[in-house]
Amino acid sequence: MKELILNELNKVERSNKVNILYSTESGSRAWGFPSPDSDYDVRFIYAHSKDDYLSVDEFRDVIELPINDLLDINGWELRKALRLLRKSNAPFFEWLQSPIVYRQDDRFVREIGKLMPYYFSPRATMHHYLSMASNVLNNELIGEQVKLKKYFYALRPMLAARWILEFDQVPPMEFGKLRDLLDASVNQIAEELLAIKAHADESYLIEKSAELNEWLVRQLAFCEERVPLAAPTPDTDPLNELFRKFVA
Repeated sequence: MKELILNELNKVERSNKVNILYSTESGSRAWGFPSPDSDYDVRFIYAHSKDDYLSVDEFRDVIELPINDLLDINGWELRKALRLLRKSNAPFFEWLQSPIVYRQDDRFVREIGKLMPYYFSPRATMHHYLSMASNVLNNELIGEQVKLKKYFYALRPMLAARWILEFDQVPPMEFGKLRDLLDASVNQIAEELLAIKAHADESYLIEKSAELNEWLVRQLAFCEERVPLAAPTPDTDPLNELFRKFVA
């Protein structure tokens, strides 16, 4: 599969005349709870040539390949990615921490990694994760039966928000690391659901867990009352310097 993905990325570079600086897995396979029929969510950061950036015509800041049952591949142009980093964009932080990397420019990864703590906003990132958890809890985890995967789509962002509250740092992407914050009884339920999910398809239904729902409600209220205050927006100069280094 990795060879197929790398071939697709090479085609992207050739057909769009761009340089891919970093490519990673961003979905359930990287989060640590894939199903047998999970697709591959491939994301990448790319840069145009210096001549393109100095041209009169504008160009799109995303490249999106047609989605099929196996592959979902799309990427952000470097300037777009850096602007989102400045806003403490949680998905971008996750891309940069993914345990599954398809290809990378080592120098780019080192330098952008140094900037992550500088542009990390606990308030903005907590709001992102709390919104995700609340949306799933209130719209998907209702009724007598629910999709199994939706519990993980609520647990992971809820734990990420709690991680920010506890440690004041960018939360890890992987559910396995975030689970350290779970109560013993909830962790046991999560372990049992993980075992089921490893062999169940994406649409698999289970009975709603009152204990998990109650835990999510309590955690959501706890975190919402403790969202940090906004901090001043960091200086953009480091992003400009990084951008200029990687535009050939």
